Amino acid sequence: MTFALPPIETLPRLSQSEKVEVLDHLFEPCSTLASILLPRVFNESFGSYVEFIERSRAELLNFLVTVDSQDDRISKIIAAHPRLGAPKPGTTKQETLSVHSSSEQRSLQGTPEEQAKLAGLNEKYEETFPGLRYVVFVNGRSRVVVMENMEERIARNDIELEKKEAFNAMCDIALDRARKLGAKL
Repeated sequence: MTFALPPIETLPRLSQSEKVEVLDHLFEPCSTLASILLPRVFNESFGSYVEFIERSRAELLNFLVTVDSQDDRISKIIAAHPRLGAPKPGTTKQETLSVHSSSEQRSLQGTPEEQAKLAGLNEKYEETFPGLRYVVFVNGRSRVVVMENMEERIARNDIELEKKEAFNAMCDIALDRARKLGAKL
């Protein structure tokens, strides 16, 4: 069964579990993200999913500047997104990627050498930015472009900017997913 986003005008009236399901499809399943967005965003009325996601973006970016930079909720939200091209330790890729992430990351498949380079970049990124995971809007970008972006962000070495970039990328991904899930944008 394929998930379809409910009409935007019904969001405030959905049950708690239905609201979580909407978030899980637009973003990645994450109870920490839900605990932040459910009380702050879902009670408002929106004319489109673009408005809803942009309001969510504003709330997430505001969250970054209002909490301690070491708040572990930031890492929990960002780490809800999978490593690019890699499963979580002890699982297979199919077990860890949402249907959406699996489709979005298809362009990252490559030779064993390319996959090893991407795995190395994931490790270097996470060493440079402890507690974070590299998040970028991948869909439609080549593996080379994504890896160049990852290298640039590692070299820039600005953890606060990385948090902001990750939250923005999550919302860009959500906009694309909303379109694919049939939302009128």
